[in-house]
Amino acid sequence: MSYTGSYIWSLRQKVGSRTLLVPGAQVLLIDSEGRGLFQQRVDTGVWELPAGSCEEGGDFADAAVREVAEETGLRVEREDLVAFGSLSDPRVHTLTYPNGDITHCFALCFVTHRWSGELSPGVDEVRQAVFRPLDAPLQPLHPPTAVVLSMYERFRAEGRFQAR
Repeated sequence: MSYTGSYIWSLRQKVGSRTLLVPGAQVLLIDSEGRGLFQQRVDTGVWELPAGSCEEGGDFADAAVREVAEETGLRVEREDLVAFGSLSDPRVHTLTYPNGDITHCFALCFVTHRWSGELSPGVDEVRQAVFRPLDAPLQPLHPPTAVVLSMYERFRAEGRFQAR
């Protein structure tokens, strides 16, 4: 689904650019070499993980599966998603888009090592997508993505769900 017609789009028609509290998901896809999939946004040029908001009637895993498919062309299964953290810190995850819309995002962060299909970035949102070492992502890196990567490293080291 494109932005036009989405749940967030329908809310924007009523509230304009006012800050919305938005639940969503971010997904770290890790290949067999331990590299993560990063994508470059069309609108701002920053590098980030596949991510997006929940739709009415859906949950965090639905958002994760849908956003990976829309943004990368890859298919992930719900049962292959492992939740490792949640990012809701308003100092990091309040975003202002080029059109002036503001969102305070509440993201459940997933990791997966399994998917199917061919990498085919969604041209509406993604300029390009590449696998990179987790400690050497391309720049400029979206600030929330940097936080999610550090949360994932702590999750791996401590074995505990991370929240920020």
